This record gives sequence, C-alpha cells and structure tokens, in this order.
Amino acid sequence: MHSDRDQVSPCGATILGVEGTVLGADEAAFLREADPWGLILFARNVESPAQLSRLTSDLRAALGRDAPIFVDQEGGRVQRLRPPHWRDWAPPLDDALLRGPRGMWLRARLQAAELRAVGIDGNCAPTCDIAGPRTHPFLRNRCLGETVAAVVKNARATADGLLAGGVLPVLKHMPGHGRAEADSHKDLPVVTAAAEDLRAHDFAPFAALADLPLGMTAHIRFTAFDAAPATQSAKMIDLIRQEIGFAGLLMTDDIGMQALSGSYAERAAASLAAGCDVILHCNGTRAELAETVAAAGRMTPAASLRAAAALRFRHAPGAVDLAALAAEFDAAGSGGGSDG
Repeated sequence: MHSDRDQVSPCGATILGVEGTVLGADEAAFLREADPWGLILFARNVESPAQLSRLTSDLRAALGRDAPIFVDQEGGRVQRLRPPHWRDWAPPLDDALLRGPRGMWLRARLQAAELRAVGIDGNCAPTCDIAGPRTHPFLRNRCLGETVAAVVKNARATADGLLAGGVLPVLKHMPGHGRAEADSHKDLPVVTAAAEDLRAHDFAPFAALADLPLGMTAHIRFTAFDAAPATQSAKMIDLIRQEIGFAGLLMTDDIGMQALSGSYAERAAASLAAGCDVILHCNGTRAELAETVAAAGRMTPAASLRAAAALRFRHAPGAVDLAALAAEFDAAGSGGGSDG
C-alpha cells in the first residue's frame, strides 16, 4: 500500500463500488474525477490474490492517494473472498456461539491478514444487531449473539482483531437491525417497538462500541421516533450521535437497496441532509454512480475531520505467527464458547 496520510482536504462524500476484476482507463478516469473517499469491492471484483492485489493498487493509483478499500467479509453467505484462495468462514453467529470472544478475535485477526495481503484495509463488520426469534433470515446468522452482553463481547473482539491486523472495522447497522422482519434489500422494514425497549436492548451494543472509527446506518423505520428510515432521519442520526455517542464517520448502508425510495440523487441528498457523512453506492451503472456523486458533492469539514480520524486507526499490523493463531482458532471450535 501507499504510505498513509490523513485526508483533511475534502474528498467526494461517497464510497463507490467498481465494475470488474480489472480497472480500465475509462473507469479510472471516472473515479479520478469523482474522487470518492473510499471504494468497496464485491465478488465480481475477485478472482485471485495476484489479480486482487493489482486491482487495489490500480484503484489507489487512480485516486492518487491511499484511499480505504472496503469489503463485506463477514463469513457465511456474506463473504466476497472465498476458497480456493481464501478460507471458508462460517456464519458469524455460528462461530460466536461455538468459539466465544477469543475465537472471534482470532477469526477477525486471520481475516485481516487475508485482506491486508491483497490491499483491502476495511471490513464491513462487526454486525452488532441482536439476533432475535423474528430476525429476518437474511440477517440472523450474520449477528454475533442473542443478548446484549454476547453481542458486545463478540463484536468488541471482532473489531479488536481487525484493528490488530491493520483493517478498519465498520459498526453496523446503526442503531439496530435485529428486530427487522423484512429484508431491507427488498423492502423497508418497520419496527414498532417502544422507545424504551429499543434503548435498553437494540441500541445498547452500539453505545458500548461507540468509540469505533466507522459506522453504517440501517435502512429501517422506527415508528417510536420518526416516519423516515434511520438513514434519512435527522432524529435517528442525532440519536446515534447524542444518545449512542458515536463520533466516528457515519456511512449509509447501500443506497441502491429497495428499502429507500426516489432517485439516487434524492436518496443521497436526503441521507446527507439527515446527517450521514458518506454515501455508500455499491452497485449501479456508470450513470447511476455519476448521479450519486453529483448529488453527494464534497465531504463537509466535519465529515473530513471524522474521516481523517478514522484513518488514524489504520496501521501496519505487528508481526504474529499466523499459523499458530489459525491452529488456536481451529482448536477453539472443539471446546465451545459462551453467548454471555
């Protein structure tokens, strides 16, 4: 990777997906002009370690800076780097229940080593939503526990393991997705729980991990607080900032998800107006990405400072015996963990 430097001068207020496994000249020119704060990769961008290393290097060269590059490498269904070149990770909830916090730290540290080796330095994890009896199946086994205490312990261990490996964690989905009975990729979930129940339960893990550098919003409507989805609700963003106490860089969940309505420009504008710092646009045509970029504009001075602070958490990992960590992780699977 390039040498790290703080990015205080405003970048574009976006994190963008890219098209394929190779960065062409036309897309490189588009990204250079769009100047997103960061980039995010998906399975469509991944073939092999050598290819992925070239792609991440070319992306940073196109932007002319050491931009953060994210991926969703949770494990289970949500895993963009897969065998035969990378380890096959179990769903997070399975490992959290089986291995406990030490196992989750080992898992995250090993994932970080895989990611850093190919130039990826951000993982959209931990998922701090609490798995409940009615949590939608798209989310349930991506959670880290079924109680506040379990989620806090396992999420903290995950975040610490990623940071120890030089990878930025992303706290998601703020302020809590666990009660959603709909898939926000397809519909807008509506949560009707009372405010006091949400504060005591759903929001609590995020408050416990509010010191982390990056967070991601939930496309969920909480009727106790507002009619708008949290991503586009000034009341909910204020709650994330003031009650939960999160002071880091706040990105939206993917604005292409069907939980949101309106054009991409309208979605981006509403999210920024509510108080989000950065718009995440993962999948779209060049025209749709350009529409988002134009609507998002540049990061605000406050967002730029939060972005620079987040990047100060990114560092080269210390030397460790990865084989020994992997052996300990595998052995932990036979001993059982604790759900707190």
